[in-house]
Amino acid sequence: MLTAAGAALLVLLTPARPLVPSLSTNAADSLDDPTIVAIFDGANTYDIETSGLAESRATHPDVQALAKDFVAAHTGARQQGRDLAKKLGVTPTPPADDPLARDHAKAMEQLRAAKGEAFERTYLAHEVAYHKAVIDAINHTLLPAVKNAELKALVLKIAPAFQAHLAAAERLAKKYGATT
Repeated sequence: MLTAAGAALLVLLTPARPLVPSLSTNAADSLDDPTIVAIFDGANTYDIETSGLAESRATHPDVQALAKDFVAAHTGARQQGRDLAKKLGVTPTPPADDPLARDHAKAMEQLRAAKGEAFERTYLAHEVAYHKAVIDAINHTLLPAVKNAELKALVLKIAPAFQAHLAAAERLAKKYGATT
């Protein structure tokens, strides 16, 4: 659910392998709660979009089901984050010069260009790298930076879902030969 974490670590895909930009170790020092909320929202939105594309383009029923599950889970997580931001009166503030939107656009472009089995391998490789990056961001950047107790509780509540998503994506990536 930590869209802020996920957005900060959105995956760039190249045809050969996924590239994951990561936050620097000092990034936690410069993050405030409104920025974390924005990153959280962006990360969920980006996975909703990539998985929504996979839901309609994947040919294997298990990949379609995974994508559908990811869309539902990230939609719920994003809404929880938005509801909490509203409750707290926090205006989400994306990071300055946010490269995540640009990275997401490149990933979507690569996914749209891929067809058939190549699409599924690209999508699955993306999901594995994406969820690894989000988990890393949650543990090493976002949680240490969160100031508000309710925001921290939300992040901790949703973090295990990222682990479950990673495991599910890894299983299918292995099954279909996606390079992660």
